[in-house]
Amino acid sequence: MSGASVLFDAPGPRARVRNRLITVITIALALAAAWVIYSRLESKGQLTAAKWEPFVTGNLWKTYILPGVQGTLTAAAVSIVLALVLGFVLGVGRLSHHNGVRWTCSVIVEFFRAVPVLIMMIFAYFLFANYDVFPSKHLALAGVITGLTLYNGAVIAEIVRAGVNALPRGQAEAAEALGLRWGQTMRSILLPQAVTSMLPVLVSQMVVVLKDTAIGYQITFLEMVRQGTQVGSAYGNYVPALIVIALLMITVNFTLSYFATWLEGRMRRSSKGPEPMHIAPVTQGVFGAGAGGTI
Repeated sequence: MSGASVLFDAPGPRARVRNRLITVITIALALAAAWVIYSRLESKGQLTAAKWEPFVTGNLWKTYILPGVQGTLTAAAVSIVLALVLGFVLGVGRLSHHNGVRWTCSVIVEFFRAVPVLIMMIFAYFLFANYDVFPSKHLALAGVITGLTLYNGAVIAEIVRAGVNALPRGQAEAAEALGLRWGQTMRSILLPQAVTSMLPVLVSQMVVVLKDTAIGYQITFLEMVRQGTQVGSAYGNYVPALIVIALLMITVNFTLSYFATWLEGRMRRSSKGPEPMHIAPVTQGVFGAGAGGTI
């Protein structure tokens, strides 16, 4: 079998020369852009050792970084759990055979998908403040969680609906023929399969939740990006501070993706049935009967 790609024809001699030339030019332009950025930062003194020294002190981490990490992870964790619950409820509701349930869930999903997350955060923040729903120190956290839950719950509902609809229709028809109710079919047959196939998309949405916690700075929520800007303002090292915050966010996102990949593989392995039984070969006896047979 040829090693050439099936997506396009193998390039000829001229095409290979042209591709190499374009690659060299692209690399040269990228290096030039990196050098310009480095030169500008160096001229402003943003890359000197003095700008990075505060990050090796425990006071900076205790005062700024760790509270921001705690706020981000808390809001993201609670929002992810609530959004998953809300999304599955609304997604299953949109698949219901009852018109009232289906239309109600559809209106809720479409409404919250259309409203920007920041508007929902601000609305929830002032609503909770006016009616004293939460203590003042938790108002920003409650507003962020409410906005993220409503928006991402609506998005996850669409993911659930698409995942269930992507399954072969014959499975639902066979379950109905066996006398299973719609709820039993959804709970025991369709959703377990759909969750496995939806997991990569769900993980992507969880990463969106984690990143969208940064929007909460508009309602004075204490999160990583806000704390990074405060570090830059206090120590005059905005670029190093944002680089550190970016590395922390990347680390958390990679950890979440790795966990989801591990969970997906585990779910796929556990969904497989038992291994087929291996039958030992029958040996022939003296009179042609099986070894354990009778004449």
